[in-house]
Amino acid sequence: MPIQKPPLHHLHLHLHLHLRSHLLLLSLFFFYLTTADDAAVMSKLLSALSPTPLGWDNKTPFCKWTNVNCDSTNKFVTSINLDSQSISGTLPPELNQLSSLKSLSLQKNSFSGAIPSFANTTLQKIFLDFNSFSSVPPDFLLGCTNLQVISISENGQLSPWQIPLYLTESSNLQSFLASNSSIVGRIPDFFGSFPNLQDLRLSYNNITGGLPRSLGVSEVRNIWLNNQIQGLSGRIDVLSSMTQIYQVWLFANAFTGPIPDLSNCTNLFDLQLRDNQFTGVVPASVMQLPNLMNVSLANNKLQGPLPVFRAGVSVTLGRTNSFCGTSPGPCDPQVTALLAVAGALGYPTVFAQSWVGNNSCSGDWTFITCDPQGKNVTVVNFGKQGFSGTISPAFANLTSLRNLYLNDNNLSGTIPEILTSLPQLQNFDVSNNNLAGPRPVFPPGVKFSYAGNLLLEKNQTAGGNGAGGGMPGNGSTFDVPSGSKTGSGGSKGSSVSAGMIAGVVIAVLVFVGVVLFVSNKCYMKRRHRRFGKVEGSEKGSEMVKSNVHGGLNGYGGVPSELQSQSSGDHIEIHMFEGGNVSIPTRLAGTFGYLAPEYAATGRVTKKVDVYAFGVVLTEIITGRKPLDETMSDEWSHLVTWFCSVLINKENIRKAIDSTLDPDEATYESICKVAELAGHCTAREPHQRPDMGHAVNVLGPLVEQWKPGKSKEDESCGIDLHTSLP
Repeated sequence: MPIQKPPLHHLHLHLHLHLRSHLLLLSLFFFYLTTADDAAVMSKLLSALSPTPLGWDNKTPFCKWTNVNCDSTNKFVTSINLDSQSISGTLPPELNQLSSLKSLSLQKNSFSGAIPSFANTTLQKIFLDFNSFSSVPPDFLLGCTNLQVISISENGQLSPWQIPLYLTESSNLQSFLASNSSIVGRIPDFFGSFPNLQDLRLSYNNITGGLPRSLGVSEVRNIWLNNQIQGLSGRIDVLSSMTQIYQVWLFANAFTGPIPDLSNCTNLFDLQLRDNQFTGVVPASVMQLPNLMNVSLANNKLQGPLPVFRAGVSVTLGRTNSFCGTSPGPCDPQVTALLAVAGALGYPTVFAQSWVGNNSCSGDWTFITCDPQGKNVTVVNFGKQGFSGTISPAFANLTSLRNLYLNDNNLSGTIPEILTSLPQLQNFDVSNNNLAGPRPVFPPGVKFSYAGNLLLEKNQTAGGNGAGGGMPGNGSTFDVPSGSKTGSGGSKGSSVSAGMIAGVVIAVLVFVGVVLFVSNKCYMKRRHRRFGKVEGSEKGSEMVKSNVHGGLNGYGGVPSELQSQSSGDHIEIHMFEGGNVSIPTRLAGTFGYLAPEYAATGRVTKKVDVYAFGVVLTEIITGRKPLDETMSDEWSHLVTWFCSVLINKENIRKAIDSTLDPDEATYESICKVAELAGHCTAREPHQRPDMGHAVNVLGPLVEQWKPGKSKEDESCGIDLHTSLP
């Protein structure tokens, strides 16, 4: 009898059931395998601890151990809590294999050895504080995206380690507590990555640098950064934007500058700033904070009136501050004015060290001179002190001031117009700073010195001292007595040399201008003949707009490799027919408009003339304007930038205006002119050569120059076989 075969659908069903059973067995295998892993890890942890924690026993399932929690299946560990059980030992590295572990609490014990890595785990909270761990692994919490709390404080035996940048992956972080845990380096500027961070405690470490700016956009409420070994430094202005801040501990550091305006920090309860180097006046906004209860300002260098806080506020002021009095009340008017002046400079520490008390004429106030009666301030001399900041209009409150020297600093901003009203002012020197805006017009008899401020504009309404103005558009200025007259009534003994200088400068500048004019005219004629009319040439010499400033930028419209972009200032220029090379309407005076200044005034200050001439040479070589605000602050000033170029001769080739396209012989000549320009624009006047030296350098270059061979029809009617005189 033939064998009966089962129906096909019965075979399929049998195969399906067979596969399901195998899959079930496989899943159970992996389930028990991972469970076995948790069991093995917990067994290793148990064997590493001494003494054995109460309620822990290998004979009992680990999910039933005291303070060990597991998931609903009772197979996977979710939390371990051994807080304050006087346990010692080392942690096994296998702890990171607890795949469901979310909370690990081992604080207040005697654990030692290396902290294991918990990279790429599901940890949410880790408490390791108050132990004796020896090191932190580089990948300690790498990839822990669910992390909320890191507590590792009071582990003073740790090897030095830095706050890891990878913590930005833990965007849910709420607390980072790591005081006295051997942290070194700077605080990363990464607080924009933690929208929920409220507690930052990093006291008693060796963190250096300043407060990162991103703290200002964080939600941090409690910040402990006190008692760093070397001390955090810089200003604490970032606090003013931390509107949610509640507690600030910054004491025992090296912070400087003034206490910022904290008027928006209405939740501030505790402000500890003692033992730093804060200067300046305590802001009224701090004294009026509605919830402030504890303030410590002792051992700083604060100035101004004695601060008065609300009733009930606990205040510590100490004895090292330099308040103007020991009781509440305003300071002397002159002291108030000088403190406002210091405020505009950021309250430099040098003022706080000597400006003590309520009498600015006591003889101890640095940079201050008073009248013989010792009552009124007559001289303020801040020259060559490296101060930055702005010029305060409060100088106008020093009504007896005769001499005000602010030269050779890094001052920025404008010159307050109100200073022109000082009734006894005789000398006002702001030369060699970074001032901008219009030059105020001082009364006759006031010597106003402002050379070296490339951004300082000529006041178009200027009367007396406006006549001595600098080169229009490039910010170069002259040291001119305010109200001095033009003509031959110059400074004593300078009229003869001024005339000689003017003659030489005019000759050289007009020569260069003519050469450039002829060269460009010939170039345009050849280009027109070669390519025919260019679109738009029918407009002839129609006036057009161009982003050219100073009359020397953008020859041919082609920027050099290092040439800056236009700042957007517009002046009118003429266009030659058939070409794209633009020559400013100052054409004949491109180099010679200085000459009318020299010839008309008769009161030339030699070293300033040399500086101005050097600026012009630099403009010719580079095709750049003296100031380009589109570039970084470091390179926006032509003279400063060109000084760095001259360090290496090969840099000059890159800095040359590409439209000059010099051959090797011409390049060597340009290098000599570049070197001369560098000397002429030296910062210190005594380092600049006389104009006679400039002529000696340029003279041989002119005599050696002779036009190359060209076709007669391209000569523009000039005899090219004759050398220039």
